[in-house]
Amino acid sequence: MTGVPASAAGGSARAKGAAAAAEVSEAEVSSAVAGSAAVAGASGGSGSSGAVGSLGSSGSSGSSDSVGSSGSLGSTGSSGASGSSGSSGSSGSSGSSGVEAGEVVDPSDAAVKAPRGGKLAAAAVNQASVWNIANLLTMLRLILVPGFVALMLADGGYDPAWRSLAWAAFAIAMITDLFDGHLARRYNLVTDFGKIADPIADKAIMGAALICLSSLGDLPWWVTIVILGRELGVTLLRFIVIRYGVIPASRGGKLKTLTQGVAVGMYVLALTGWLATLRWWVMAAAVVLTVVTGLDYVRQAIVLRRQGIAERQAASEETQA
Repeated sequence: MTGVPASAAGGSARAKGAAAAAEVSEAEVSSAVAGSAAVAGASGGSGSSGAVGSLGSSGSSGSSDSVGSSGSLGSTGSSGASGSSGSSGSSGSSGSSGVEAGEVVDPSDAAVKAPRGGKLAAAAVNQASVWNIANLLTMLRLILVPGFVALMLADGGYDPAWRSLAWAAFAIAMITDLFDGHLARRYNLVTDFGKIADPIADKAIMGAALICLSSLGDLPWWVTIVILGRELGVTLLRFIVIRYGVIPASRGGKLKTLTQGVAVGMYVLALTGWLATLRWWVMAAAVVLTVVTGLDYVRQAIVLRRQGIAERQAASEETQA
């Protein structure tokens, strides 16, 4: 009657401590459920996702302070907010991103925005995309220009063997011209570098061939002047009217390019006999197509400019009205 045994008193104290801990744990879980439900209601999520997300792993954790799949209550029992990523603990299925499986994600949501440095990574990928197959073919064509000139003028420029090698370089350049633009458009490989370098490579290889042929006396200078004048003039015309629109490449222009390539290639080779006569007629057809398509580009540029001016005037009148 004088006192309770020490073991009984210790057991009673531990029982009371366990009961108090259970009450505290129950209070924390209730607070997490209520907090995650509030977060789910504010973000437009389903009412059940908060409870599932906040209690997803609590059954195995006992009195652990981790609620949800990775939503951390810490020591303050915060309402399901993830301590590692700052995303809502109500998501339940993904603690790292706070996005439930099958849920439609708003790209503007801060919880799913790209991590820091994402823009730099995207810029690096875009920069690396410059080294694609289409641009590599364009670079190859640019590299072939000085090689072609060296082969064309080797040994005085009249050696059939060197002329054959020069023709091979010219043929490779013209073939790559047919494929690089097609590959860029088909596989979405269009880059700013390609837009600038491709026309430069085209004019460079054709201009180098025409100038070499005229300097060697194989082709009259007026042919070179007409072809190069047309090419440079059309390029300049495109830049002048670009504020009103883009002049598309016509079928006549593509046929002109093909005919020019064949004619110049035949002149690069040391041909004799009827082949020499044939190349003259092919070059004549190329010159005619060059002039006709050039005049057509001038007509398109005038029409495009007039339409652009008319549209701007109409838009200005509507704004003033």
